[in-house]
Amino acid sequence: MDWESFFAVHSDLPREGPGEAGDVAWALALAGVPEGAAICDAGAGAGGDVAALLAVPGARVLAIDSHPGFVAQMRARFAGEGRVVVEEADMAALASHTAGPFDLIWCAGALYFLGLEAGLARMAGALRPGGVLAFSEPCFFADAPSAAAMGFWEGYPTRDAAGIAAAVADAGYESLGVRALGDAAWEAYYGPMEARIAALRAGADARLSAMLDICAEEAALWRRVRAETGYLLTVARWKG
Repeated sequence: MDWESFFAVHSDLPREGPGEAGDVAWALALAGVPEGAAICDAGAGAGGDVAALLAVPGARVLAIDSHPGFVAQMRARFAGEGRVVVEEADMAALASHTAGPFDLIWCAGALYFLGLEAGLARMAGALRPGGVLAFSEPCFFADAPSAAAMGFWEGYPTRDAAGIAAAVADAGYESLGVRALGDAAWEAYYGPMEARIAALRAGADARLSAMLDICAEEAALWRRVRAETGYLLTVARWKG
Protein backbone atom coordinates (compact mmCIF):
# COMPACT_ATOMS: atom_id res chain seq x y z
CA MET A 1 0.00 0.00 0.00
CA ASP A 2 1.27 3.46 -0.92
CA TRP A 3 0.22 5.08 2.35
CA GLU A 4 1.51 8.52 1.43
CA SER A 5 -0.78 8.64 -1.59
CA PHE A 6 -3.64 7.04 0.34
CA PHE A 7 -3.53 9.73 3.01
CA ALA A 8 -3.21 12.43 0.36
CA VAL A 9 -6.61 11.30 -0.92
CA HIS A 10 -8.12 10.93 2.54
CA SER A 11 -6.76 14.11 4.10
CA ASP A 12 -9.45 16.47 5.41
CA LEU A 13 -12.44 14.31 4.47
CA PRO A 14 -15.39 14.72 6.86
CA ARG A 15 -15.52 10.98 7.52
CA GLU A 16 -13.27 7.97 7.03
CA GLY A 17 -16.02 5.43 6.55
CA PRO A 18 -19.74 5.13 5.85
CA GLY A 19 -22.17 6.47 8.42
CA GLU A 20 -24.68 9.14 9.29
CA ALA A 21 -26.05 10.73 12.44
CA GLY A 22 -29.22 8.62 12.23
CA ASP A 23 -27.18 5.45 12.71
CA VAL A 24 -25.68 6.83 15.90
CA ALA A 25 -29.05 8.01 17.22
CA TRP A 26 -30.56 4.58 16.56
CA ALA A 27 -27.72 2.85 18.43
CA LEU A 28 -27.88 5.26 21.37
CA ALA A 29 -31.63 4.70 21.71
CA LEU A 30 -31.21 0.91 21.71
CA ALA A 31 -28.34 1.02 24.16
CA GLY A 32 -30.07 3.28 26.67
CA VAL A 33 -26.81 5.10 27.34
CA PRO A 34 -27.01 6.87 30.72
CA GLU A 35 -26.57 10.59 31.26
CA GLY A 36 -22.93 11.44 31.89
CA ALA A 37 -21.76 8.26 30.18
CA ALA A 38 -18.15 7.46 29.41
CA ILE A 39 -18.08 6.84 25.65
CA CYS A 40 -15.21 5.83 23.38
CA ASP A 41 -15.19 6.29 19.62
CA ALA A 42 -12.62 3.62 18.75
CA GLY A 43 -10.97 4.02 15.36
CA ALA A 44 -12.66 7.39 15.03
CA GLY A 45 -10.90 8.48 11.84
CA ALA A 46 -11.73 12.11 11.19
CA GLY A 47 -14.35 12.12 13.96
CA GLY A 48 -17.40 11.97 11.72
CA ASP A 49 -19.57 10.44 14.45
CA VAL A 50 -18.33 12.34 17.51
CA ALA A 51 -20.87 15.15 17.33
CA ALA A 52 -23.74 12.64 17.19
CA LEU A 53 -22.36 10.78 20.22
CA LEU A 54 -22.47 14.03 22.18
CA ALA A 55 -26.27 13.86 22.02
CA VAL A 56 -26.08 11.88 25.27
CA PRO A 57 -26.51 14.53 28.00
CA GLY A 58 -23.30 15.11 29.93
CA ALA A 59 -21.45 12.35 28.07
CA ARG A 60 -17.67 12.45 27.83
CA VAL A 61 -16.27 11.14 24.55
CA LEU A 62 -12.76 9.78 24.09
CA ALA A 63 -12.04 9.69 20.35
CA ILE A 64 -8.99 7.63 19.38
CA ASP A 65 -7.26 6.78 16.14
CA SER A 66 -3.80 5.47 15.31
CA HIS A 67 -3.15 7.83 12.37
CA PRO A 68 -1.60 11.17 13.42
CA GLY A 69 -3.21 13.06 10.54
CA PHE A 70 -6.72 12.02 11.54
CA VAL A 71 -5.96 12.83 15.18
CA ALA A 72 -4.80 16.33 14.22
CA GLN A 73 -7.94 16.80 12.15
CA MET A 74 -10.15 15.77 15.07
CA ARG A 75 -8.31 18.03 17.49
CA ALA A 76 -8.91 21.00 15.23
CA ARG A 77 -12.50 19.97 14.65
CA PHE A 78 -13.37 19.69 18.36
CA ALA A 79 -11.14 22.38 19.81
CA GLY A 80 -13.06 24.07 22.57
CA GLU A 81 -15.47 21.16 23.08
CA GLY A 82 -14.73 20.27 26.68
CA ARG A 83 -16.55 16.94 26.58
CA VAL A 84 -14.28 15.53 23.86
CA VAL A 85 -10.75 14.20 24.35
CA VAL A 86 -8.85 13.20 21.22
CA GLU A 87 -5.85 10.87 21.41
CA GLU A 88 -3.52 9.01 19.09
CA ALA A 89 -3.92 5.49 20.43
CA ASP A 90 -4.32 1.84 19.47
CA MET A 91 -7.86 0.59 19.96
CA ALA A 92 -6.46 -2.92 20.57
CA ALA A 93 -5.09 -1.59 23.88
CA LEU A 94 -8.30 0.18 24.95
CA ALA A 95 -8.81 -2.06 27.99
CA SER A 96 -5.82 -0.44 29.69
CA HIS A 97 -6.88 3.15 29.01
CA THR A 98 -7.40 5.23 32.14
CA ALA A 99 -10.63 6.75 30.76
CA GLY A 100 -12.34 3.36 30.95
CA PRO A 101 -14.19 1.25 31.60
CA PHE A 102 -16.76 2.62 29.17
CA ASP A 103 -20.55 2.65 29.11
CA LEU A 104 -20.48 2.63 25.30
CA ILE A 105 -17.84 1.87 22.70
CA TRP A 106 -18.71 3.05 19.21
CA CYS A 107 -16.58 1.36 16.56
CA ALA A 108 -17.73 2.23 13.04
CA GLY A 109 -16.02 0.30 10.27
CA ALA A 110 -12.90 -0.32 12.37
CA LEU A 111 -13.39 -3.46 14.48
CA TYR A 112 -12.65 -5.68 11.50
CA PHE A 113 -9.03 -4.47 11.48
CA LEU A 114 -8.64 -6.59 14.62
CA GLY A 115 -10.75 -9.47 13.28
CA LEU A 116 -14.27 -10.01 14.56
CA GLU A 117 -13.59 -12.47 17.39
CA ALA A 118 -10.44 -10.70 18.56
CA GLY A 119 -12.13 -7.32 18.32
CA LEU A 120 -15.14 -8.42 20.35
CA ALA A 121 -12.86 -9.78 23.06
CA ARG A 122 -10.71 -6.64 23.15
CA MET A 123 -13.72 -4.36 23.44
CA ALA A 124 -15.28 -6.49 26.19
CA GLY A 125 -12.20 -5.83 28.29
CA ALA A 126 -12.81 -2.08 28.02
CA LEU A 127 -16.55 -2.09 28.85
CA ARG A 128 -18.30 -1.84 32.20
CA PRO A 129 -20.42 -4.90 33.02
CA GLY A 130 -23.60 -4.24 31.10
CA GLY A 131 -21.82 -1.75 28.83
CA VAL A 132 -22.63 -1.65 25.13
CA LEU A 133 -20.55 -2.10 21.99
CA ALA A 134 -21.93 -0.70 18.74
CA PHE A 135 -19.92 -1.75 15.69
CA SER A 136 -20.31 -2.07 11.95
CA GLU A 137 -18.94 -5.22 10.33
CA PRO A 138 -18.63 -6.28 6.67
CA CYS A 139 -21.62 -8.45 5.83
CA PHE A 140 -23.04 -10.35 2.87
CA PHE A 141 -26.74 -9.67 2.32
CA ALA A 142 -27.13 -12.14 -0.56
CA ASP A 143 -27.26 -15.92 -0.11
CA ALA A 144 -24.83 -16.37 -2.99
CA PRO A 145 -22.81 -13.15 -3.33
CA SER A 146 -21.13 -12.52 -6.66
CA ALA A 147 -17.37 -12.62 -7.15
CA ALA A 148 -17.45 -8.82 -7.35
CA ALA A 149 -19.21 -8.56 -3.98
CA MET A 150 -16.76 -10.98 -2.38
CA GLY A 151 -13.86 -9.06 -3.90
CA PHE A 152 -15.05 -5.78 -2.44
CA TRP A 153 -13.64 -6.78 0.98
CA GLU A 154 -10.29 -7.90 -0.46
CA GLY A 155 -10.16 -11.31 1.18
CA TYR A 156 -11.55 -10.39 4.60
CA PRO A 157 -13.52 -13.37 6.01
CA THR A 158 -16.87 -11.67 5.54
CA ARG A 159 -19.98 -13.36 7.00
CA ASP A 160 -23.70 -13.05 6.71
CA ALA A 161 -25.88 -11.60 9.48
CA ALA A 162 -26.32 -15.02 11.14
CA GLY A 163 -22.56 -15.53 11.25
CA ILE A 164 -21.99 -12.14 12.86
CA ALA A 165 -24.76 -12.82 15.40
CA ALA A 166 -23.19 -16.16 16.32
CA ALA A 167 -19.80 -14.53 16.94
CA VAL A 168 -21.42 -11.84 19.09
CA ALA A 169 -23.22 -14.43 21.22
CA ASP A 170 -20.16 -16.66 21.53
CA ALA A 171 -18.15 -13.67 22.79
CA GLY A 172 -20.54 -13.11 25.70
CA TYR A 173 -22.71 -10.30 24.35
CA GLU A 174 -26.47 -9.94 24.08
CA SER A 175 -27.51 -8.45 20.74
CA LEU A 176 -29.92 -5.53 21.18
CA GLY A 177 -30.48 -4.96 17.47
CA VAL A 178 -28.92 -4.88 14.01
CA ARG A 179 -29.45 -2.94 10.81
CA ALA A 180 -27.64 -2.48 7.54
CA LEU A 181 -26.10 0.89 6.83
CA GLY A 182 -28.15 2.59 4.12
CA ASP A 183 -27.06 4.15 0.86
CA ALA A 184 -26.99 7.64 2.42
CA ALA A 185 -24.37 6.48 4.91
CA TRP A 186 -22.12 5.23 2.12
CA GLU A 187 -22.63 8.31 -0.04
CA ALA A 188 -21.68 10.48 2.95
CA TYR A 189 -18.26 8.82 2.69
CA TYR A 190 -17.79 8.31 -1.02
CA GLY A 191 -19.28 11.62 -2.18
CA PRO A 192 -16.66 13.85 -0.50
CA MET A 193 -13.92 11.38 -1.43
CA GLU A 194 -14.90 11.53 -5.09
CA ALA A 195 -14.89 15.34 -4.96
CA ARG A 196 -11.34 15.22 -3.57
CA ILE A 197 -10.28 12.76 -6.26
CA ALA A 198 -11.53 15.17 -8.93
CA ALA A 199 -9.70 18.08 -7.30
CA LEU A 200 -6.39 16.17 -7.16
CA ARG A 201 -6.43 14.77 -10.70
CA ALA A 202 -4.83 17.66 -12.56
CA GLY A 203 -1.63 17.87 -10.52
CA ALA A 204 -1.21 14.20 -9.64
CA ASP A 205 2.03 12.33 -10.32
CA ALA A 206 2.04 8.67 -11.35
CA ARG A 207 1.87 7.34 -7.78
CA LEU A 208 -0.96 9.59 -6.74
CA SER A 209 -2.82 8.95 -10.01
CA ALA A 210 -2.69 5.23 -9.33
CA MET A 211 -4.17 5.77 -5.85
CA LEU A 212 -6.87 8.06 -7.24
CA ASP A 213 -7.84 5.26 -9.62
CA ILE A 214 -7.96 2.70 -6.79
CA CYS A 215 -10.18 4.91 -4.64
CA ALA A 216 -12.48 5.80 -7.53
CA GLU A 217 -12.81 2.14 -8.47
CA GLU A 218 -13.72 1.24 -4.88
CA ALA A 219 -16.60 3.72 -4.89
CA ALA A 220 -17.79 2.49 -8.28
CA LEU A 221 -17.61 -1.15 -7.17
CA TRP A 222 -19.66 -0.46 -4.05
CA ARG A 223 -22.41 1.04 -6.21
CA ARG A 224 -22.46 -2.15 -8.29
CA VAL A 225 -22.61 -4.57 -5.34
CA ARG A 226 -24.45 -2.56 -2.68
CA ALA A 227 -27.48 -4.88 -2.74
CA GLU A 228 -25.20 -7.86 -2.00
CA THR A 229 -22.85 -6.53 0.67
CA GLY A 230 -22.14 -3.64 2.99
CA TYR A 231 -21.86 -2.94 6.69
CA LEU A 232 -24.15 -4.43 9.32
CA LEU A 233 -24.41 -2.25 12.42
CA THR A 234 -24.77 -4.31 15.60
CA VAL A 235 -25.59 -2.97 19.05
CA ALA A 236 -24.68 -5.53 21.74
CA ARG A 237 -24.57 -5.51 25.55
CA TRP A 238 -21.60 -7.08 27.32
CA LYS A 239 -22.87 -9.62 29.82
CA GLY A 240 -19.65 -9.92 31.77
